[in-house]
Amino acid sequence: MAKGTGTRSSPAVLGPRKGTPSPRLAETEFRRRFLSRFQDPAFDNLRSELDRIASAAWDAYKHQRKAPHTRKAGPAFKDPDYELSVDWLAARDAVHAAQERHLETDGPARILLISGSSRSEHTCPGEMSKSYRLMRIAQETMDHTAGVKTTVLELHRLAAEYGRMIHPCKACFSTSPALCHWPCSCYPNYSLGQVHDWMNEIYPMWVEAHGIMIVTPVNWYHVSSPIKLMMDRLVCADGGNPDPTSTKGKDATLAKALELEGWSYPRHLAGRIFSVVVHGDVEGVENVRRSLSDWLCYMHLEPAGPLAELDRYIGYWKPYALSHEELDADEAVQEEVRNAARTLVEAVTAKRAGKLVSAGGGLSQPRQK
Repeated sequence: MAKGTGTRSSPAVLGPRKGTPSPRLAETEFRRRFLSRFQDPAFDNLRSELDRIASAAWDAYKHQRKAPHTRKAGPAFKDPDYELSVDWLAARDAVHAAQERHLETDGPARILLISGSSRSEHTCPGEMSKSYRLMRIAQETMDHTAGVKTTVLELHRLAAEYGRMIHPCKACFSTSPALCHWPCSCYPNYSLGQVHDWMNEIYPMWVEAHGIMIVTPVNWYHVSSPIKLMMDRLVCADGGNPDPTSTKGKDATLAKALELEGWSYPRHLAGRIFSVVVHGDVEGVENVRRSLSDWLCYMHLEPAGPLAELDRYIGYWKPYALSHEELDADEAVQEEVRNAARTLVEAVTAKRAGKLVSAGGGLSQPRQK
């Protein structure tokens, strides 16, 4: 059936495809995995207590209690009586508060700076990353500008900080954008132990920002794994459904029908300005910079300008052990990062003053996805 015709398919056609093996565990294996995290001898005297906790966790898993705490959605939703997760409602409130900050005409120009390397001196590598240093150069430049407020997102904390994680995207959008809720409702999933998801704190950072700068290394011809995790989980910001009651939670058949009635693809981050800084040692910087810029443009964020999109090699084919010394000596790349920061601030300031016009911004696209 043609997309967007407004004609409902039969339930048989809309029914989600099935066929992959079940990942459900038997109780013995579940308990083994659950208890395997308590290897430290400090837990030896607590085995009976841990066994009772494992039994409670098995019960939650067995009965698939993803969101044990819910409340009625209320009048702001299509189905006010639908029971929504209190965790999701709190995430939604945080996003709405961030949007209010974004819209403040007398507030500061808010810039989100993202350090994308997973390297940190506080874990196995024993040394800070060049991405962090470049991000700090940009921040110091911005902080010298009156009326600018910077927020830093250090993605290396995924590898170095207890309880910090970004769970993978479950690809609800590929079943239907109506099934991909904004903000993401896939996590936390208490029955599967999928908790401590950082994205509920990261979404408001993106929403409140007027400008975003991403600094990432090249990891095997791609962005770093922390950046990619964040990117995938931002899919809900570009076409995601702000009302989970319209799909009764995760009812795929309802979501497909809702999409085929005509989906608006709301772009929740549109209009924000971006800068991208990509650095590498051997290969891949141009492709990674282009892929990041293409992704951001696809979500209707706007490039700050040519000087704000940078790809450079630091210590090209030199020993990794000397990479920081190479950055120390490369004063040109340091100044280029400062110029990227200045360009981003300049573009954000012009945008907020109504002086930055994006040609074609008011045109309606015939195809959204």
